Amino acid sequence: MSDREFGGTDDLSLPKATVQKIITEIIPSTSGLTFARDARDLLIECCVEFITLISSEANDIAEKEAKKTIACEHVATALEELGFGDYVQEVMHVATDHKEQLKTREKKQSKIEQSGLSEEELLRQQQELFQSANAKYNQGS
Repeated sequence: MSDREFGGTDDLSLPKATVQKIITEIIPSTSGLTFARDARDLLIECCVEFITLISSEANDIAEKEAKKTIACEHVATALEELGFGDYVQEVMHVATDHKEQLKTREKKQSKIEQSGLSEEELLRQQQELFQSANAKYNQGS
């Protein structure tokens, strides 16, 4: 995969605020150290390049296996093949934790579900609102 497939690296970035938050968590304010903006920007560029590299390699692995979806195992293999094998165990642990969190995470309720009203009651209220709006409109004419 080339940068052209992604629309060029200029289009790819990570949120500066998120990266700054990560940096701040790693380097506490009590340490007296600061992280220069240009260093943060360089770090962002490195992260994007790393993600692109791993993604590209994982994509090649998935294609060789005639898979249409890149799975965690493809990413793990890509890490191994690119010399980052020391990280595979931790990456797979994080992936497993993430899958577990998704299972236990509460399903977001829609506004309709949050209202606690039946569909019929909601439709009745909607009709009342339409009638009220129509009456106000006709009064102004």
